[in-house]
Amino acid sequence: MVNRCGWCGTAPNYVEYHDTEWGVPEYDSRALWEKLILDGFQAGLAWITILNKRDGFREVFEGFDPAAIARWTPARIDDAVQDARIIRHRGKIEATVTNARAWQQIEAAEGFSPFIWSFVGGAPIQNGFTELAQVPAKTPEAEAMSKALKKRGFKFCGPVICYAFMQACGLVNDHLTSCHRHAPVRALSGR
Repeated sequence: MVNRCGWCGTAPNYVEYHDTEWGVPEYDSRALWEKLILDGFQAGLAWITILNKRDGFREVFEGFDPAAIARWTPARIDDAVQDARIIRHRGKIEATVTNARAWQQIEAAEGFSPFIWSFVGGAPIQNGFTELAQVPAKTPEAEAMSKALKKRGFKFCGPVICYAFMQACGLVNDHLTSCHRHAPVRALSGR
């Protein structure tokens, strides 16, 4: 039997996500932005809900191309609000457009990936939690990231969202030590 973090359950797509994506360090600026947006949409929902709609999100949000989304008009936002392939939350959809514009500014100034990775000193934090109850909902690094993103114009990026994002994108390794992915993810970090 393979040991996994208890949060991923047994749904095949959830298990695959846990085993192949979650916690793997991501350095691509656009991919990091996509995940941050999806984590914002997750607020108040279970990740499996977002995961089940991820392909729809990618279609509606034009492959999560920030340049394309930054040009969205109010009419295009109205269309997205009616699209059942995504979570139809006007505030989160409008925030995605705002965040695309903010992403462009950060990307042009310093690169979104270096900006994001600066909150962990450029390399993943390696945690050694043995049970889910030990894993925090937020950390000082996530609070600093949230504050900096908001200062740069981002929305739906509170510290809990930022910490979930950090976990998913491998800025922290929060696979439990008993999980079969803990050591392989740690090896990817070079620490």
